[in-house]
Amino acid sequence: MKLHGYFRSSASYRVRIALNLKGLTTEHLTHHLRKGEQCAPAYLAINPQGLVPTLEDDAGTVLTQSLAIIEWLDETHPAPPLLPKDTLRRAKVRAFAMALACDTHPVQNLKVLARLRQLGLPEEKVTEWAAWANREGLSACEALIAGEAGPFCFGDKPTIADLCLVPQLANARRFGVDVSAYPRLFKAETAAKAMKAFADAAPDQQPDAE
Repeated sequence: MKLHGYFRSSASYRVRIALNLKGLTTEHLTHHLRKGEQCAPAYLAINPQGLVPTLEDDAGTVLTQSLAIIEWLDETHPAPPLLPKDTLRRAKVRAFAMALACDTHPVQNLKVLARLRQLGLPEEKVTEWAAWANREGLSACEALIAGEAGPFCFGDKPTIADLCLVPQLANARRFGVDVSAYPRLFKAETAAKAMKAFADAAPDQQPDAE
């Protein structure tokens, strides 16, 4: 398999964690987002959105969108499972993951921030926007799992919720958000980061890290 990504991309980070948890090895192909390499014609022919990650399986089939890739990995390599068996619990886990991957991360990603700069916002306002988006999403997620014992987001094993949480907290810190305001999320992050699969997927552990 080949994983097209970028060391600092939180969506790529999610997929790297999933691959590590499943014990799968891939060839990592980097596309420097700040240099616009994701918009090169050769890459757009693979992923017309010009986003990372993109996963190519051994047959050359192309998969895009991190959550879709993670669920495909979970279905084709079911151990360890990243979703609970109980249907209601599965829905709750997916809702938490989507709150970050669909409603929080996209509002503060590189493309949106670049557009804000194009519209004339000063850099401090761009950073404030990103920090606000993170605080909004993380505050909601803190409430979503307030009653969960943990130590992970939903129980004693990581799920796709944790795969989305850890990269998002890294983003939040980069934009100056005080994550100590979210003790339940911090508890889950601490449990996750103690696992080698999460540690090895961290941005600073990637060969393209700057």
